[in-house]
Amino acid sequence: MKEMLLQAQALNTYYGSSHVLRDLNFSLRRGETLGLMGRNGMGKSTLLKTLMGLVRCRSGRIELAGRDITQAPTHEIACAGVAYVPEGRGIFGNLSVKENLIMAARAGVHGQLDWTYDRVLDTFPRLAERLQHGGQQLSGGEQQMLTIGRALMTNPDVLILDEATEGLAPLIAREIWRICEVIRDSGISSIIVDKNWKHVAQITDRNVILVKGEVVFEGDSPHLLADPELLQKHLGV
Repeated sequence: MKEMLLQAQALNTYYGSSHVLRDLNFSLRRGETLGLMGRNGMGKSTLLKTLMGLVRCRSGRIELAGRDITQAPTHEIACAGVAYVPEGRGIFGNLSVKENLIMAARAGVHGQLDWTYDRVLDTFPRLAERLQHGGQQLSGGEQQMLTIGRALMTNPDVLILDEATEGLAPLIAREIWRICEVIRDSGISSIIVDKNWKHVAQITDRNVILVKGEVVFEGDSPHLLADPELLQKHLGV
């Protein structure tokens, strides 16, 4: 069994009086690629934001490599090795592609420098052609590539992708899936959320389905794909 890297126990997260995550348990092992699935409004983004400290759980515990990060501020979680690519991307539109990448560059928590500026550009050739373009001048797909590339420049132990291909043309979406495979093969642990569960299941080691803030399925892709009743009920296939 691989080392447990990120673990949440009995999470309860609220938005005001709305109880979103309900005694939720969640884990991610080192080197594992995990698909987080479920229909809209089931708690996927809330879980990711809770793990990142952007939303505070009312009760429960979150550990990163054995360290309690339940109340840690978001910047400390990022510095501890978790990179977050949010829905909506969040690039710096007034900075160039090169500046967006360079400003994020740093060694990982173990001193690793696997993802250099040159490696990111080799992985994202479209960005290499647009280094002097401002972030706001990029297409949606290019902005997503830039956000992922910027996250990789931090040499993270964990990469979180929320709505990896949301709103992207099919050709660009295929490129994002290729990049997800490169990230998986590099050994970075990752959590991927995307409406296209079929593509997610092709590259993940394990999948978790949420319904109303609770885990209703947890297992590998062959088990998920072998249960059409489950897919129909919870993913609307």
